[in-house]
Amino acid sequence: MMEVVIITGLSGAGKTKAADWFEDKGYYCIDNMPPALIKNFIELAMTGKRKIEKAAFVVDIRGGQFFGDLKEMITALSADANIDFKIVFIEASDEALIRRFNEVRRSHPLSSAIITRDIIQAERTQLEELRSNAHFIIDTSNLKVAELNAELDKLFVSKTKKDSFGLNFMSFGYKHGIPTEADWVIDVRFIPNPYYVSSLKKLTGNNKKVAQYVLKQDITKEFINRLQEIITRLVPCYIKEGKYNLTIAFGCTGGQHRSVTLANEFYKIFSAQGWRVTLEHREL
Repeated sequence: MMEVVIITGLSGAGKTKAADWFEDKGYYCIDNMPPALIKNFIELAMTGKRKIEKAAFVVDIRGGQFFGDLKEMITALSADANIDFKIVFIEASDEALIRRFNEVRRSHPLSSAIITRDIIQAERTQLEELRSNAHFIIDTSNLKVAELNAELDKLFVSKTKKDSFGLNFMSFGYKHGIPTEADWVIDVRFIPNPYYVSSLKKLTGNNKKVAQYVLKQDITKEFINRLQEIITRLVPCYIKEGKYNLTIAFGCTGGQHRSVTLANEFYKIFSAQGWRVTLEHREL
């Protein structure tokens, strides 16, 4: 069986650094090959005199009109029983991407002018479907190269479930809209609201007093225990179906108190257990 990895994601997020890691691990790496040719290359690699057992391809919007062929190629590779196929999606925050482009003084593939949030958002939109099909999503906003390499080590060298499956916890406010990237959207507005406690109103769930208020409620304690059991029970099922990350979004009215506290708490619980976890507070 041949191992094939598609490295994709946002421009400036670190795809080249990821490709360097794969090359160091013995993968045959090709950057910016038209997606329609990847299947042909794999067929040649599997039947040639010198068989290639593992290959990594960097594919992104630089491919222009050829990028549209990617969906058909992914479907074909996913259905091939002779190929162990994975997609790694590399991303970063708008702030990190803008800083990186300004530092290296390079233009973005979608614009020859100065990099802006609108350009980054346009790329995010183009890549939205591809991101939803990714097996692994790595946010490099605050990662050094060594830390990115360590993440890839966990995903492709270590084979334990906790190392290979990513749990992404986030908080949001319903009045600002539901996050489209969430797999699970969990309404925590059943918990008594710290907003109506005068001493807590102007604080957030990152404050110890707010967290204590939310977590001391009996219904909160029961909710945390039951949801923790459900997540742990279902992760192996997701892995069996070929999914390697789960984004769980906790929502309250404004995204300031209850949802922040719950996202923090689940991040702490699963981080302490050795899982790959990320944390995001959308409204803070």
